[in-house]
This record gives sequence, structure tokens and C-alpha cells, in this order.
Amino acid sequence: MRIGLLADIHGNAHALISVLKSAKEKKIEKLLCCGDYIGYYYEPNKVLSQLNEWDWEGVSGNHEGMLKDWISKTNRTQIQAKYGTGIAIAAKELTNESAEFLYEMPSNCKIQIENYKIILCHGSPWDRDLYIFPDAEQELIDKLFNYDSDFDILVCGHTHYPAFWGKNHQIIVNPGSVGQPRDRKPGASWAIWDTVSHSVSFHKEDYDMKPLIDMCKKYDPAMKYLYEVLVRE
Repeated sequence: MRIGLLADIHGNAHALISVLKSAKEKKIEKLLCCGDYIGYYYEPNKVLSQLNEWDWEGVSGNHEGMLKDWISKTNRTQIQAKYGTGIAIAAKELTNESAEFLYEMPSNCKIQIENYKIILCHGSPWDRDLYIFPDAEQELIDKLFNYDSDFDILVCGHTHYPAFWGKNHQIIVNPGSVGQPRDRKPGASWAIWDTVSHSVSFHKEDYDMKPLIDMCKKYDPAMKYLYEVLVRE
């Protein structure tokens, strides 16, 4: 079985469409998603509708937490100042049912596929907001491996950087960000887990960024970072 690993889509439907097209070509059978479906960018409904055409499971990220805050009128000024209008647009455009579905998703979960035990989380299993970068200290990586000795693969996101660690039969994977990669390699990042070989491959998909960049300039003209990060090398 070939399973697509996705994280940090961030309302970037253009990037997600490119990933899902490639996933179909590569005969992916299921998607596992590590949160932050919304925020930063502007097409939350398209993101959900695209995902819902697939067999997928996922967890929530910190941006889903911000969505809940926004709807409850908490920290709105701080959220918009730091992250732009993406959360406000998601709160406005998503139905109540869709918004609740996103922010009520668990922040981590353990599932089983075939004989494999899988942990999905956003930052880490014990802290949704924890960044575990590719150059993380070994002590932190050991804590991940020791969190639950009974998992075969742990999939996380949040950093927007692809990463991989292995120890005996256990592997830890961050597939990078679909919607806003920060590794200075433009394109939409994702990964494939092959259950036959218990191996992971990383992928990057090109897509036309101009429509998204135009949206950034329309909705968040003062936040150049939102489009500059997409193209920096």
C-alpha cells in the first residue's frame, strides 16, 4: 500500500491540487494529514473539498486552534497581525460544520493500517506547538522514539521542513509543507510511505504560484513574507 503523507496545507489549494494530481498518478491509496489545513492563505473550502475526494485521516494543527479562537472572538488582533487574513477568511467562508470538524479534530492520534501502528501529530505527540526541526538535538529525537515504544511510524508537521529519523523498525517523518515550504526549495512538499518496504520517499511538486501571489497582494499587501517565502531559494 502506498500512503501519502501531508502537512501544513495552509489554505493553499493550488499547491494541494498539484500534490493530489501527483498522488493519483503514483497510485496513492490513502492520505494521512498532520494539521494546519487553513491559515496564511485563502481557499479553505477548496482544500477541504479536495481532501474529501480521498480516503484520508488527520489531526488538527495550531491554526485550527486559531480558527476556534477567532470564531469565539479571542485574540483576533494578534492572530491577524502575525498571520494575515487567512484565519479570518476561513472563519467567514467555512460552514459551521466544517469549521467545527477542523478544530475538534484531535491534536494527535494512534491508528493502525495493515499491521503497522501509526502516530499522527502536528508538532509532537505531547505538544501540538513544539517545533522539531531536522537539526533537532538527539535528546529530543530520543524522546520522540521513547514516547511510545509500540509505534512503527510517527508522522508530524509544523516546521514546514522535510525530515526523517530511523531507529530499528521505527521511523519518524515530517513530509514538509504542502502550502508554505520553508526549505528554500519552491514547490509543494509531501512524502510517500510504502507499507510493503516500510520506506519513505520525499516529493516536491511544481505549480503556478502567480494566482496565489496575486491573492496575497490583494488580501495581505503589507505581508510580503506570505508570497516571498513561496519562491525563495
